Amino acid sequence: MARYILVVNPQGGAKAGKAILKKVQPVFESVNAELNILETEYAGHAKEIAYSFDFTGYDGFCAIGGDGTMHEVVNGMLSRPDQRKLPIGLITGGTGNSFMRDVNCLDPVVAAKRIITGRKRLVDVAKVDANGETLYAFNIVGWGMPTEINRIAEKLRWLGGQRYNIASIIEVMKNRQRLATLVVDGNRIVGNFGFIMGCNTIHTGKGMKMAPLAQVDDGYIDLIIVHKAGRMKLLNMFPKVFTGAHIGDPAVEYKQVKEFSIIPQESHELNIDGEMIGSTPIHVTMIKHAVEMLV
Repeated sequence: MARYILVVNPQGGAKAGKAILKKVQPVFESVNAELNILETEYAGHAKEIAYSFDFTGYDGFCAIGGDGTMHEVVNGMLSRPDQRKLPIGLITGGTGNSFMRDVNCLDPVVAAKRIITGRKRLVDVAKVDANGETLYAFNIVGWGMPTEINRIAEKLRWLGGQRYNIASIIEVMKNRQRLATLVVDGNRIVGNFGFIMGCNTIHTGKGMKMAPLAQVDDGYIDLIIVHKAGRMKLLNMFPKVFTGAHIGDPAVEYKQVKEFSIIPQESHELNIDGEMIGSTPIHVTMIKHAVEMLV
């Protein structure tokens, strides 16, 4: 009989964690799987559980939530002093759900059914040295506009998933200057950037195909470099992000790399997996097949 830890984030997405739990419990019961259900009580709680919980006798660490919950689980697990890992099963319950969109599994019941099959997929993770602090990213590492967009989006939560799109337009209109040195596989690029984003997944935000060629298990991070451009240029480019066509724009460079650094003129906050954490300068390296996912 399989045994799973199941972390529920009642605040994730539209605060539907408990309702989703009721939907997926019968899936686990259908195969007599045992669930140890743990409800998170505050931001960072899922990370603490993944960091310190005794994994003995369990077959997987599952979580109901979105990208934020997944970020906490990955960071907690990869920081464990005993270096123990469990396969991670994510049950869709957030607003962005970038990883689950990549694997075409936005239905929580379907996600639970995939988990109980026991099929595992190795997934890469980015290790981020953020001004001396070590963080891990399974989705994105963003600097520049993505950080400001996320900051604005947090204030627009009442708009639901559309908040990312509205926030993007607001930030484009501000058209800030961002001077930085970007080091890609040893090559230095100095310039004024709109944003730089390293993507492990194809999707980010609410269905944006930011890195249309990304694969979660190839050992590379897809680096999207957007050079400074005018407001109208950026606004015209914005709709293309939903199809991936933006990577053909002359203002955009698209590279698949194993490591990169961003050294801005001024220290800035980062957007890591949709969370506003860490600060520049940063050095990012990919850890191939860092975790197993039950997908």
